[in-house]
Amino acid sequence: MGLDEAAQKPHDRLGEWLAADMEAVNAMIRARMASEHAPRIPEVTAHLVEAGGKRLRPMLTLAAARLCGYDGPFHIHLAATVEFIHTATLLHDDVVDESTQRRGRPTANLLWDNKSSVLVGDYLFARSFQLMTETGSLRVMEILSNASATIAEGEVLQLTAAQDLATTESIYLQVVRGKTAALFSAATEVGGVIAGASAEQVQALYTYGDALGIAFQIADDLLDYGGTSAAIGKNVGDDFRERKLTLPVIKAVAQADAAELAFWERTIAKGRQEDGDLEQALAIMVRHGAMEAARDDALAWAAKARAAIDTLPDHPLRGMLSDLAAYVVARIN
Repeated sequence: MGLDEAAQKPHDRLGEWLAADMEAVNAMIRARMASEHAPRIPEVTAHLVEAGGKRLRPMLTLAAARLCGYDGPFHIHLAATVEFIHTATLLHDDVVDESTQRRGRPTANLLWDNKSSVLVGDYLFARSFQLMTETGSLRVMEILSNASATIAEGEVLQLTAAQDLATTESIYLQVVRGKTAALFSAATEVGGVIAGASAEQVQALYTYGDALGIAFQIADDLLDYGGTSAAIGKNVGDDFRERKLTLPVIKAVAQADAAELAFWERTIAKGRQEDGDLEQALAIMVRHGAMEAARDDALAWAAKARAAIDTLPDHPLRGMLSDLAAYVVARIN
């Protein structure tokens, strides 16, 4: 099921609990994405920011800070920072992937052009660094700047690993930590840091965000082969068409016979795809139990996320974060 199809959604409960904070975050995002001299910047940014995204990453920052007892102003700055970094990476990703759909709408690079998407993404990265410096916390700046570097590194690694049939699960995990988990873990970690939480609590929040991000990405990769466009906000089979070696494919390649290996070589490594190839790819993955094995991995990472925060203060937000970890993998049940 998609994130929007369950009766009770943890991210909606988080949103209700953090409504006042999120209103302040959205106001800060709108104010900081403005540009006096380049009106295209708010046009492009608004197209993506206001496209109905769930604001999951900034909510993680707010929840972590509130869970650790924070009552100052800077969790708002950090949540907006996290959303700007995320939006910048989406703008860049859509150019790199030549995507045409994001969150069920045409991508910015399709509506404007690649140059606008790249340059506006750069602007949002710059804005994010302005915001994080306003907290005055060197540790916060270290965490978020390290995450930004890891994200970029993960994207570059994916360029070389995505079509290489020798890509292993450990390399895949490195890519996922870059493209998804690095920002999840930074989002939760800085919430604890700004709240003055203990080193153990901050580590627990980091581990939660890291494991949640990995579970989230594996689930997303699985949905690409078995979801709906409405549920995943992109076209089903995009990863296959874009020749991305995601976890279920990597698991299938590892067990492939000669004929199957030739199929993967033609479709992924060389990119010579024909009608019916997506269906054949799915059949091969099902034959080897690759989808089920990837699902088991996602469930294990979700369980690790939930276990990580067991030691944090007993608080309604802790329960919501735990439920969220279970929920991101419930999408693939």
